[in-house]
Amino acid sequence: MGRGGVLKIVSGRTNDRLAIRLSFECKFRQNSVLIPMLAPARLPPARFLMADAKDSLIEVDGETIDLRNRPLAALLAWLVPGAGHFYQRRYAKSVIYFASIVMTWVIGFSLGGYHVVYASWQKGDKRWHYLAQVGMGAAALPAISQANHMDDFTDFTDPQTSFTRDDYEPRWGGFMAPPHRPIFDDSTDEISAWYARYGAGYEMGTWFTMIAGLLNILVIYDAYSGPLGIPISGRKRQPGESEKAKSGDSRDGPQVTSS
Repeated sequence: MGRGGVLKIVSGRTNDRLAIRLSFECKFRQNSVLIPMLAPARLPPARFLMADAKDSLIEVDGETIDLRNRPLAALLAWLVPGAGHFYQRRYAKSVIYFASIVMTWVIGFSLGGYHVVYASWQKGDKRWHYLAQVGMGAAALPAISQANHMDDFTDFTDPQTSFTRDDYEPRWGGFMAPPHRPIFDDSTDEISAWYARYGAGYEMGTWFTMIAGLLNILVIYDAYSGPLGIPISGRKRQPGESEKAKSGDSRDGPQVTSS
C-alpha cells in the first residue's frame, strides 16, 4: 500500500461461507480511519470436482474395494473392455475381461468375413443385432459412421425401394459398411451373397459379436457397482465373526483390495 497505509487481511467462516475481511487503516498524524469491507465468496462443493470417497468404497466378503469414480469407470469399460477395471486398479479382472471379450469379438468378426457388424434400419434390413454389438463400445462405433455415409449416397425418393447410387464408395475399404440397397427378402442382394460365401460362419459370427457386446455390458455394470455383495470365499460367516472383523478393521484401518 501507499506510504503510511497498513493492509490487514483476516479470513474466517460465517454461515458456511468463506469471508474475507479487509480493513484498511489510514493514519494521518494522530487521526485514523477504519474502512471494513465484507466480500463473501462461496466455494464449489467438492462433490462436483471429484467422486465422494465414501461412495467409491464398498466391502465385499470382508474386503474393501475402491471403485474410484464410478461413472468414469463405467464409460472406460464401455469404450474398451477391461479399461474401467484397469482404472480402478483391479488389474486381474481387467486382463481377463479384455482378453476373453476381445477374443470372442475377433473370432466372430472373422467368421463372418468382417461383414457381420454394421448399422442399418432400412426396409428389408433392420439390423437389430447391432443393438447388442454396440455394447463393445469403440470397436463397434465405425459402423455408425459407415451407415451415415451410405445414407448420403442413397436415393430415398421412394422409401419402399430406396437404392444406393452408383457413385457410392464405402470408407476404409468397406470395413463395417452396410450392404448395398435395396434389400428384399425374396430376391438376391448383397446380404444373400455374404450368406452364400461364408455359410454358417456368417450366422455364427453375428452371434459371437452379439455375445461379446452383451458380456461387456455386464463388465460395465461390475465397474460401476462392484462385485456382488455376497461372500465369495465359499464358506458362510460364523456368528460373531462380522463383529470381530469390524473391530479389527477399525483398529488396523480399512484394507483396500483390487478385487
